[in-house]
Amino acid sequence: MDIFLRRRLLLAALATTALGACGQKTPKMQALPAHAAILALGDSLTQGVGAKPHEAWPTLLEERTDWEVINAGISGHTSAQALERLPDLLDEYQPALVIVCIGGNDFLRQMSAQAAKDNIRRICQQVQASGAQVLLVAVPQFSLLAAGTGRLSDHPLYQELAKELKIPLLEGAWAEILSKPQWRSDQVHANAEGYAQFAQKMQVFMHEHGWLK
Repeated sequence: MDIFLRRRLLLAALATTALGACGQKTPKMQALPAHAAILALGDSLTQGVGAKPHEAWPTLLEERTDWEVINAGISGHTSAQALERLPDLLDEYQPALVIVCIGGNDFLRQMSAQAAKDNIRRICQQVQASGAQVLLVAVPQFSLLAAGTGRLSDHPLYQELAKELKIPLLEGAWAEILSKPQWRSDQVHANAEGYAQFAQKMQVFMHEHGWLK
């Protein structure tokens, strides 16, 4: 077999492999039954700062599903504080799914990104150890300058953790919303429309991954 023929066969094989990979579907998660407890663990973006309490995205998500969505967002909390209060929340609510959306205050206060990554890893691992499923939400690499210029992007630690732990990751949602002045109440918080946009993105993501029928 001449070198040119071998090269053509190799390229054809690689193309077939690539097409097969593109056709692979995202693995489906375990569907959640009606009235399942969903814990939304986070900071001000989960609490809903910048809008009225009934306009926070966990409340909107509950309205769009048959689930009980517990808003465990506390404004100002860091990943370390979320990790500290997680065991009590797991004991109290025994959730079927925990949505982890934390880290923004670590970035704003210029705290260690490695420490934040370690804390979020431990949060996800504790959730899995409890028997609950976990959904990780990427948070922008916050700085007041980035927020002011509308050029936010996800901190890379979220994608790294999602790959390491093999868990679903909702990417780009907050970066998009908080980059648009019409969806913000200030430089780092959404307004009512921004939280509604996030709830819609979350609902679509959950449907695509099989949690929501």
